[in-house]
Amino acid sequence: MANITLVDDDENIVASVSLALESHGHKVTAHHDGAAGLEALETSPPDLAILDVKMPRMDGMEVLRRLRQTSQIPVIMLTSKDEEIDEILGFNLGADDYIHKPFSQRLLIERVKALLRRTGADGGEPEPAAGEGGSKAIKRGKLSMDPARHESTWDGKPVKLTVTEFLLLQALAQRPGFVKSRDNLMDAAYDDQVYVDDRTIDSHVKRMRKKFRVVDPEFDAIETLYGVGYRYRES
Repeated sequence: MANITLVDDDENIVASVSLALESHGHKVTAHHDGAAGLEALETSPPDLAILDVKMPRMDGMEVLRRLRQTSQIPVIMLTSKDEEIDEILGFNLGADDYIHKPFSQRLLIERVKALLRRTGADGGEPEPAAGEGGSKAIKRGKLSMDPARHESTWDGKPVKLTVTEFLLLQALAQRPGFVKSRDNLMDAAYDDQVYVDDRTIDSHVKRMRKKFRVVDPEFDAIETLYGVGYRYRES
């Protein structure tokens, strides 16, 4: 169904995860260190990448940081660490999802399935924001979004967003001026089987703002209402 690149230095993890993914029809390419994984991701971009955090030569966070300079392919991070800061850092760098080791194969398969469904890489159309109107193009002031092509521009300049960032912005831009709670945004960007907390949404929004401020330092279209949520402010 999808081409998946797995980067993990634990041979047991690589073997078991590859077997589980392949049993669901996916093609898996595995690498055992970050440097080799990054080269493969840049040379032959897959539909989805699964990256371990702790690896020789280059850790998963650095792989993700470098990858996000040129690519917005969906990324799931794996970590054996139990420190909150790692998860927050991962989302700030542009990870789409995060799984703590040890994990069940069923959980991983569900997360992969959900992310592929959101991107359309499962062979279907990209999943629209929950409760919203399909994949119609959106024009809000300087913002233009084309869900069918996963393209967004600000004042005619392209802004590359990850799958999760795109779905969050789409949910906000669908109804300018209306407040979306963090729970609303979780529903728009994540599958029912995937639980994330408020800080995850905040991290994605923070990263989105940074991307838009690269093309427009005065960007302020995503407004925070403290204790309530976010809304898109159309100028």
